Amino acid sequence: MVSSLNPSLDISKQGMPVTIITGFLGSGKTTLLNQILKNKQDLKVAVLVNEFGDINIDSQLLISVDQDMVELTNGCICCTINDNLVDAVYRVLEREDRIDYLVIETTGVADPLPIILTFLGTELRDLTNLDSILTVVDAEAFNEEHFHSEAALKQITYGDIILLNKTDLVIPEKLEEIENFINDVKNCAKILHTKYGEVALPLILGVGLTPKDNYTTDGAEHHREHEHHHHDHDHDHHHNHYSHHLENDGFVSISFESDRPFDVHKFENFLTEEMPQEVFRAKGILWFSDSQLRHVFQLSGPRYNLHADEWRTPPKNQVVFIGRQLNNSQIYTQLLECLV
Repeated sequence: MVSSLNPSLDISKQGMPVTIITGFLGSGKTTLLNQILKNKQDLKVAVLVNEFGDINIDSQLLISVDQDMVELTNGCICCTINDNLVDAVYRVLEREDRIDYLVIETTGVADPLPIILTFLGTELRDLTNLDSILTVVDAEAFNEEHFHSEAALKQITYGDIILLNKTDLVIPEKLEEIENFINDVKNCAKILHTKYGEVALPLILGVGLTPKDNYTTDGAEHHREHEHHHHDHDHDHHHNHYSHHLENDGFVSISFESDRPFDVHKFENFLTEEMPQEVFRAKGILWFSDSQLRHVFQLSGPRYNLHADEWRTPPKNQVVFIGRQLNNSQIYTQLLECLV
């Protein structure tokens, strides 16, 4: 039961607890989500995954969660905030099986504020209990250029807990430098060090850390008045190839699918020799001509890895590249040349 995590968590009085996982591209949000699902004890957890890109890769990378998973349509989460997110939460609330906990994973380039205000500024505030916003930071890839991204800065600003992930990949001096930066952005930030997103669940679930009074209508107006940049929410909602919402940050998403396999050597050459430096993040399910296995592909900054496991679907290539000012046709052509 819920009490196995926090005895004071009484859903019937407070509404269904909600945790929002945010964090910049490649920081380890899906890995953290998998850790929660693996270690959830007797909790019945519902998961909402939202992706930046046409192909939903993250849902294929999650451990099997049976019927616990409700998935948002693709696209920028703050664009769909007023209908799809609310609808999805209602679908969780209306299930016959009681759900003990809701976890939402946002895109790596989402501003958490509209998501927070959806839970605190709509009828959902009476049905749910926003427990905490977890912001995952990649200790290895972190640099100040990261935070030329408005969304990345806001993820830290609104985070109740900052999970400094991949701490095993950096020296202590770098960790201290990152912590100083985070504390400059958010005074007295609660920072936890993690590797592979491993963290004891009582530290992050049922903690009651979201300062709800800060997000009243007046508080939201206050935040808006003090923003340096203003997003235009009147854009269209066609998310094929990239989302207009992120043009302020310059991020675009390029999706590639093929029913033909890649030549492994050609694809490796593309990754190491030809791929534009502006690609910050890539992920996908890859099919190579010389292998019977599917290959889960993850790239974050200069580091990439492939993990082989069994196909659960007919083989095909599905990969998404995210970066700044990417040339869609160039990357598409390069990938076509890697096919057998």
